[in-house]
Amino acid sequence: MDVILLEKVGKLGGIGDRVSVKSGFGRNFLLPQGKAVFATAENIADFERRRAELESSAEGKLAEANTRAESLENLDAIMITAVAGEEGKLFGSVGPRDIADACTALGVELAKSEVKMPDGAIRELGEFDVQVQLHTDVSLTIQVLVNEELSA
Repeated sequence: MDVILLEKVGKLGGIGDRVSVKSGFGRNFLLPQGKAVFATAENIADFERRRAELESSAEGKLAEANTRAESLENLDAIMITAVAGEEGKLFGSVGPRDIADACTALGVELAKSEVKMPDGAIRELGEFDVQVQLHTDVSLTIQVLVNEELSA
């Protein structure tokens, strides 16, 4: 399936690139998300008319991601409290949603999908480095500190 990318997609291409992708990836991800259109003659002509608009939109998204990255870098460690057993194992886990909610509470908007945890959720007390990807070109590492919740 040939498509024209309307925005930069990691490991695939940039704005305006004509790429061949598997049908499922195109139909289930690229097209519904608005990241690509079918590579027909009509769509190619329409894209060329809209190219400047799409490129300025992409630059705006990149600038906004860089601003958010600076805000995240200015934060100290993200503190999360959780109930834990005597050996430091958590009852439950700390996942991307918990980290995103903690950052949002500190004033930096962060979506759950932007938090990357390839090793899975955090299941013990301690200090952890978590990867955050705000844009295809903007990623950073934040420090998450999981402390034990004190019972009254």
